Amino acid sequence: MTSTAGGAAQLLAISDLHIGYAENRALVEAMRPESDEDWLLVAGDVSESVSDIRWALKTLAGRFRRVIWAPGNHELWTHPKDPVTLRGVARYEHLVALCRDLGVTTPEDPYPVWEGPDGRVAVAPLFLLYDYSFLPAGCATKEQGLEYAHGTGIVCNDEFLLHPDPYPSREAWCRARVAETERRLAALPADLPTVLVNHYPLDRHPCDVLWHPEFAMWCGTELTADWHRRFRVETMVYGHLHIPRTTWHEGVRFEEVSVGYPREWRKRPQPPGRLRRVLPKEVGDG
Repeated sequence: MTSTAGGAAQLLAISDLHIGYAENRALVEAMRPESDEDWLLVAGDVSESVSDIRWALKTLAGRFRRVIWAPGNHELWTHPKDPVTLRGVARYEHLVALCRDLGVTTPEDPYPVWEGPDGRVAVAPLFLLYDYSFLPAGCATKEQGLEYAHGTGIVCNDEFLLHPDPYPSREAWCRARVAETERRLAALPADLPTVLVNHYPLDRHPCDVLWHPEFAMWCGTELTADWHRRFRVETMVYGHLHIPRTTWHEGVRFEEVSVGYPREWRKRPQPPGRLRRVLPKEVGDG
């Protein structure tokens, strides 16, 4: 693990940049740290295009002391417009190699340690996927949940574009990722708090406000429901829902840091693309 001195530095976070939209690409072009020591957490969904992902992460890595990336579902899509046609694990490994070439920390790298006025924390980017365990009310199986979702017309594009190769299913890939990540987190020092960065929330509660509750099936796994307690989580950083907000669950701060699509952020009173400060704690963070 590596560390940095705190000083005036901040641990900042953003997700769901979706730079395929020109307005969102402009937001990335304008992003700057407030000090030379600031770190930036990027919690997935930079783009569906490998070339766009490289541009965004290279741009940000050239400005921030450290950039830490966790993949979203859009990075893992094998999109027909992307000349990179890799699928599943091979695509993920290609993105990890891209990040390492840029000096960007990935879920496959040692967890860096942030040192600031509130103490030391391990910053752990995660890649966990989902396993359809966040089922709609009244559904007992994945098959029932998908049937219900198809009936409402709310079906994630992952069903067509996110391939689990060589795993037999996305949930099998999820279970493998959860098991390996759980092992790594359990190996951290017992007195070291953590900031966990994942595209999806570790607990289902942030999904309670979804306009379409059936979409929760593509938003995480019940296997991580106790991780915020087990792994001494200071803050759980996530995106995917495009509902930027702070929630508290069993005394732990959950921070949704999405930019989202222009049609979404134009409706919000706050300026788009604001980097959310994770540490040091802001007034009101508890």
